[in-house]
Amino acid sequence: MDKTGEVSIRSSQWQRLLRWHLGQKANEEGEDGDKKEENRNIYTGLKLKDNWKEWVVDPAEQFYYVWLQVMIFPIVYNWVIIILRTCFTAIALSYLPVWLTLDYLSDLMYTTDMIITLHTGYLDQGILIKDLTRLRTRYLHSKHFLRDLASLLPTDFLYFAFGIETPLVRINRLLRMPRLNEVLDRMETRTSYPNTFRISKLMLYIFVLIHWNACLYFALSNYIGFGSDRWVYPNITNPEFASMRRQYFYCFWFSAQIFTTVGDTPLPDREEEYLFMIADLLIAVLVFASIVGNVGNVITSLRDRDNVFFPNHELVKGYLRSRHISKELRQRIDNWYQHLHINKKIMRENEILQQLPVHMRTEIAVSVHLPTLSKVTIFQSCEKSLLEELVLKLTPQVFSPGEYVCRKGDVGHEMYIIKEGKLAVVADDGVTEFAVLSEGNFFGEISILNIKGNKSGNRRTANIRSIGYSDLFSLSKEDLTDVLSEFPAAKRHLEEKGRQILTKMGMLEESGEAAKGKAEKVETKIQRLEGNLEILQTKLARLMVELESSNRKMQARVEQLELEVAALEVQPEDGDKGEGAQGREEGVGGEVEWEREEAEGEEEGLNVKMKKTGQGEDGNDVSKEGDGESTKSTKEDVERMVEGDKCGLKGLDNQEKKKEDDGEKNRDRGDDRPGKGDGAEIETENGKDEKKECEEAEEDSNQKETGKKCEGQGE
Repeated sequence: MDKTGEVSIRSSQWQRLLRWHLGQKANEEGEDGDKKEENRNIYTGLKLKDNWKEWVVDPAEQFYYVWLQVMIFPIVYNWVIIILRTCFTAIALSYLPVWLTLDYLSDLMYTTDMIITLHTGYLDQGILIKDLTRLRTRYLHSKHFLRDLASLLPTDFLYFAFGIETPLVRINRLLRMPRLNEVLDRMETRTSYPNTFRISKLMLYIFVLIHWNACLYFALSNYIGFGSDRWVYPNITNPEFASMRRQYFYCFWFSAQIFTTVGDTPLPDREEEYLFMIADLLIAVLVFASIVGNVGNVITSLRDRDNVFFPNHELVKGYLRSRHISKELRQRIDNWYQHLHINKKIMRENEILQQLPVHMRTEIAVSVHLPTLSKVTIFQSCEKSLLEELVLKLTPQVFSPGEYVCRKGDVGHEMYIIKEGKLAVVADDGVTEFAVLSEGNFFGEISILNIKGNKSGNRRTANIRSIGYSDLFSLSKEDLTDVLSEFPAAKRHLEEKGRQILTKMGMLEESGEAAKGKAEKVETKIQRLEGNLEILQTKLARLMVELESSNRKMQARVEQLELEVAALEVQPEDGDKGEGAQGREEGVGGEVEWEREEAEGEEEGLNVKMKKTGQGEDGNDVSKEGDGESTKSTKEDVERMVEGDKCGLKGLDNQEKKKEDDGEKNRDRGDDRPGKGDGAEIETENGKDEKKECEEAEEDSNQKETGKKCEGQGE
């Protein structure tokens, strides 16, 4: 019992100690939590202060646009109420607390607008400037700051001098008019109905102008005297014209009559009235011109918009009338145009978006057409950049009821994607329907891929007719080819998908792959032949150069021989002929020997080269042997030319001898004329001698050639 009691006491003590420890820990955590919360609140306050100091307004964001719209109210209030209170004293005094409250509320908004303008960033080289020091410097040194400061000058203290009923002291508040123009310009660019907004802005300006004219008319009537004549405002003592509303409405109506030049106005009687009417009529001309011009611009812009959105129906109707088109076809065309206008079907999307940058056009086309294009089977799993290029190529088309989209056997130049409507796949009789295509379906995708082995040969395999009015997107083969030229991997992927589809349909020839391999082999052969042709052309050029050089050398040698022969003929005949002939023979023989030595030297050089390179391949040996034969043939030609020259020289000597013999015979006979028979006999003998000598020279040259060939074979 004692032990159990001690154990229970000890356990209760430990429990109390544990509870106390946990309580202390909870209190410490609570205190830490309070401190953290206080620190967080302090940090948040400091952060807000820092954020307020560093706060910068982006002029392109929504806050700035909304604030500009708010600023319309104080600016218009000052432009309307200040002149109203100045001219209509009863209105100013009757609602004085209201006017004063609105005055100082507008002043507060003016001050807030200056603060926001001070924190409004600006673009420098396309980057938004957020440095408050630069923003403050820029604003304080600009004309806007001077105008804003002048519009907030405390001219209300002049009330003490002129009285509370003279609100004209606040005329400086009208200097914020440029801010109103900025607001209206931004609203015009952002609104979805710019033409309506332009008309509303014009009416606002006209209202303010008529309002100012009405106030000035009432003030002039008060200066001249109410009811003094028919032109001024009637006498306010008359209860009918005593109320404030009647006073304002009558003056406004009178001013509107003058500016619109509608109705008869009373004729003025005083000079002041005439001057006022002249000024109003001049302003009325400008107002009327501005109204007519703006309304005309709105109508023109609406017509231009229709011409851009839809095809010009008037031009088409004029053409149909001039060509005497049948009434039925004209009715179909009119119905087609009517469908476009009623349902707002835009046919010229690319022309409308042409003025936008390319990336914006792409984003618009992606948001409009990408879901439709991604439904096409062959374009699924394609990269996004390819689809973005293709969406810019889609062209909308509208087909009338009963109109054929394509016929069986036609060559396919484009594929179609159904956006809206239903189309029927019909037989050749035009009655039997095999299937009905609806929104999201597509056809003709295989014909634009130009897949090899396609049994249909890129021709349409079915007749497709529109049941009602159908909206389709078309993609031409040329556009797809241009885009795929920049995406070769996507091109191979699409062709592979197209072949799979044709294989399932049984429209792909089995020899397609074989034909492709054969075409590749033919291309390889053509490339090899082109390479060989280039090598042969190089060798031919080298041979032509060698031939030209050898011809030049031969020509030079022949010219030298001709000069020597001419020199020998010029020598006197009574000289030592035997010695001259012998000298000529020696000279010719020496020339021939020199030429032979040169030819033999060239032959030896070629033989040495052939020996050095003879250890190569057989093909090279053959080509070099051919080159050696060409050099040998040139050498043999040289020797033949030399021997021919030698024969020619001998023939010249024989002719000289013949002339001398003929001369001696004629002297013996006493007749200077040579005898026919003797001369003929001499000529035949000389000719025989010359022929024999030439034949001997040719035999010697042939023997030399055979000997050289044998030597070449032995080597």
